[in-house]
Amino acid sequence: MTAQDLRDAAALLILRLGLAWFMFLWAVHKLITPGQYKALAKNFDGVDLSIAQIVTAGSVQVALCVMVALGIFRYASYGALAVMHFYTLTRRWEGFFDPFAVNGNGFPVNRNQVIDLAVMGAFIALLLMVARDHWSLGAALRRRMGASWWQ
Repeated sequence: MTAQDLRDAAALLILRLGLAWFMFLWAVHKLITPGQYKALAKNFDGVDLSIAQIVTAGSVQVALCVMVALGIFRYASYGALAVMHFYTLTRRWEGFFDPFAVNGNGFPVNRNQVIDLAVMGAFIALLLMVARDHWSLGAALRRRMGASWWQ
């Protein structure tokens, strides 16, 4: 492995773990406070979800986060988290047009939307460079077993 390969692998490991952790926190909150997400789904999407549906969705998201952290089924797991995050962007797009808005107390109200754009960019970068993600379990299994389905 060249020095550039090592730098790429290290950068992608950091990026992969950071994105997995970011999404993991949101997923675990669905398990800890499903009632809050039930209310959000009702208020923002007009959908009445059951607590079981929210816990199931959170559990699937936690599993995907673990796969991303380990770097297995990389195209599917990285892509699935990116699609989930993109859905979040579509729900909050109006804040992108006023990133400096503040409420009556001077608190920046659209700050999270700006962060969401940076995270989406990171997901796109991770997906574009998945072949250089050498320090992942998927890459190790592919090198060892030659099975591309771990990719």
